[in-house]
Amino acid sequence: MRRLHVVVPEGIDDPRRPSGGNAYDRRVCRELGAMGWAVSVHPVAGDWPFAAAPACAALAAEVGAIPDGDVVLVDGLVASAAAAVLTPHAKRLRQVVLVHMPLGDDHGGEIRQSESAVLSGAVSVIVTSEWSRGLLLRLYGLPDGRIHVAVPGVDAARLAPGTAEGGELLCVATVTQGKGHDLLVGALGSLTDAAWRCRCVGSLERDPAFVQRLRREADRSGLGERVAFTGACSDAELERLFLSADVLVHPSRSETYGMVVAEALAHGLPVIAAEVGGVPEALGRDRSGVAPGLLVAPDSAEALAGALRAWLGDAGLRRRLRAAALERRGTLGSWRGTAALVGDVCEAAAR
Repeated sequence: MRRLHVVVPEGIDDPRRPSGGNAYDRRVCRELGAMGWAVSVHPVAGDWPFAAAPACAALAAEVGAIPDGDVVLVDGLVASAAAAVLTPHAKRLRQVVLVHMPLGDDHGGEIRQSESAVLSGAVSVIVTSEWSRGLLLRLYGLPDGRIHVAVPGVDAARLAPGTAEGGELLCVATVTQGKGHDLLVGALGSLTDAAWRCRCVGSLERDPAFVQRLRREADRSGLGERVAFTGACSDAELERLFLSADVLVHPSRSETYGMVVAEALAHGLPVIAAEVGGVPEALGRDRSGVAPGLLVAPDSAEALAGALRAWLGDAGLRRRLRAAALERRGTLGSWRGTAALVGDVCEAAAR
């Protein structure tokens, strides 16, 4: 039986801490187990990647107990800041690093040095988009064949019927400045003459001060109850919201891929999103080269407002984008396929 140790931040199953990286880790572990791998998950407490000494000591204990020669898949949120712990084991263990978000480009300094050391010492590196692969190559000059892309999969989903007016807007993301909710509120504030309603689904606990400012701005702009910040919700409730929506709005300031974009497309929903990171990959195109949505300049409420106004005011545009989304829906990969790619990399690392 193929054996794999997976080191992850503690709490990847905690519904209060939803993230794309946590969802990816959970699904890949589950799928690999179903494919016959013996998967041992090692959760490590700490505020990664800024963990204090006790968390690093706990990580050292977990890694030190893994038998010589075994393959270890380490979540990059832990690995990128833990060179002092992981590099001494680089020859003893077959280390593979799963990088959801390269940290060195934003943080620099000590974290960049640590990330460089860990990735240079790993047998292989897995990223979730071609964009991330290119960024790591530019940052660290790793050998081209060491970095492998395993984009997130999606589950098969029911088709959202949509409405004739297209005014049911949905935003799914933890409510933080990085996800661009302030840009969304700014854009919607200039569209009060149009018919729409926006549901923002995602945790309100990560940055309460930002949420408070956001609510004040929404009130000041006269948006009233047309914009609802519902907090995190169950999978069943999120499915209901996808099925009742017309379009996903995703104004994030940075994304390595954009799993929620693919999830929206799995429901046949077009997407209006900021053109950042791996989002264009997640959005993709249909066989005719038509994108199933609109990409806008990042960090621009004006650009987002323009795209939303075009969507709301042009029935022909909505029909074209819905048709492209429906076609793109049929080309999305599965989580089983994602796990198979991860498994192939880990199996090769064992040799």
